[in-house]
Amino acid sequence: MSGAPGRPKPSSHRSAQHEGTPVSSVSRRGLLHTALAGGLSIGANGLVEAQPASGVPKAELEPTAPAPAASPAAAVPAKTPAGTNRWRNWSGIHTCQPATWQVPGTVDELADLLRRAPGPIRCVGAGHSFTPLVPTAGTLLSLDRLSGLRSHSLKDGQATLGAGTRLQVTSRLLDAQGLGLYNLPDIDAQTLAGAMATATHGTGVGFGALHTDLLGLSLMTPAGQLLHCSPDKLPEVFAAAQVSLGALGVLTEVTLRVRAHYHLQRRVWLAKTQDLLDQAPTLAAQHRQFELYLLPFTGYGAAITHDEVPVGQVQRSTAADEDVLRDLRRLRDWLGRWPALRRWVAQRAIDPNQSETMTDVSWRLLSTQRPTRFNETEGHVPHENGIACLREVLATLEKRNEVFFPIEFRTIRGDQAWLSPFYGRDSCSIAAHAMQGEPHDYLLSELGPVYRRHGARPHWGKLHDRSPTELRALYPQWNAFAAVRRELDPQGRMLTPYMKQLLGET
Repeated sequence: MSGAPGRPKPSSHRSAQHEGTPVSSVSRRGLLHTALAGGLSIGANGLVEAQPASGVPKAELEPTAPAPAASPAAAVPAKTPAGTNRWRNWSGIHTCQPATWQVPGTVDELADLLRRAPGPIRCVGAGHSFTPLVPTAGTLLSLDRLSGLRSHSLKDGQATLGAGTRLQVTSRLLDAQGLGLYNLPDIDAQTLAGAMATATHGTGVGFGALHTDLLGLSLMTPAGQLLHCSPDKLPEVFAAAQVSLGALGVLTEVTLRVRAHYHLQRRVWLAKTQDLLDQAPTLAAQHRQFELYLLPFTGYGAAITHDEVPVGQVQRSTAADEDVLRDLRRLRDWLGRWPALRRWVAQRAIDPNQSETMTDVSWRLLSTQRPTRFNETEGHVPHENGIACLREVLATLEKRNEVFFPIEFRTIRGDQAWLSPFYGRDSCSIAAHAMQGEPHDYLLSELGPVYRRHGARPHWGKLHDRSPTELRALYPQWNAFAAVRRELDPQGRMLTPYMKQLLGET
């Protein structure tokens, strides 16, 4: 990060302790000059970065047929840096060195591996979870070779894909056939299996999380038995497997609800925080998709809406997410000791009259690029508690002068998947982030009580400290899920020590 040499470092203490700290006029003027001369300009076109317009290699767009049968020995270990089996997640806070790392290419190979491989067995995808769902001393299993588009039908509104297919590849494969998903999460690096396992979601009061578009799935149990499940076939297994944390076995294939590909228009604008909080319920109801980013210590936030428009001309502009994040961090680094001055400078760097409009195929706008790495917590509260919880999260974070990441607010329709955070209720999602390499314990110690007061269920893939007792009270079908898990994996082959602790399976 560039900036003036010798500028003050942010204090780790709460900003309230510094509100009344005397600062000489010379030092204030010097900092102010540095901030305003440093090129700070926080605008609407840098708050969310769309997918690049460029395509992917043709080979990745071709429908992929199931791999031919092969001997179990054909499963190959993944290559890892420096010839080790060391794995770490995207943010770097979780690592493991498994006994073996396998990449089966057929369901027959997978069945044999599940029966013979050393446990605990855990599937690995993009590593975008911030909770230790993946680390194991046993077997890491990649589904990268169990991927691709298997079949599709616009008439039937469905498509079947290998569960190891990445979301970003899924969108491109479907688009090549004139199809699209109804909704997408804001990051699309995950595999379909990983996205389902953790209840990955996008935003929109009319849209559920990704698992609500499941029409059917194939699940390989730890004993090597392949189960084909749907709402009508093995419905209890289906309800458990929609969001399973990888505790039931391995997803090999999923059938998703799809539609004809479509274009969206995205609008981004800046407004005062209070105005956005007041308008958020109306905006969420008026638009196909609505999300909100509050910018701590600025008094401003950004509203983002998506609405369907006729397929036609593409209108794009260059986003500058990383520039905005860099400027918010500069403000923190330069003026973190003086929150009032930090807010004053930010409000002069922000142009509230600036807005951005883009039109493109849906998947290029719904999912974003996140080059900057971070750690994250996210709570899903009942819809009626959403704005009140968001206000309290902002107030809590603004007591810490090291905070600079935007706070994300989204809406999600309820569903009936047993371990879905949205089970039985429409919800609002509130996420907070800390820069990779910076302390993030306060995301739990200080935001955890806020989430609890508002009845939040945690995102399974993001930092939380909920106990099995708390989780059992939050999920009405907790015991039903546990019964299915014990039936499908009586020996606990899929359970690491963390998974046993999380599920209360001691």
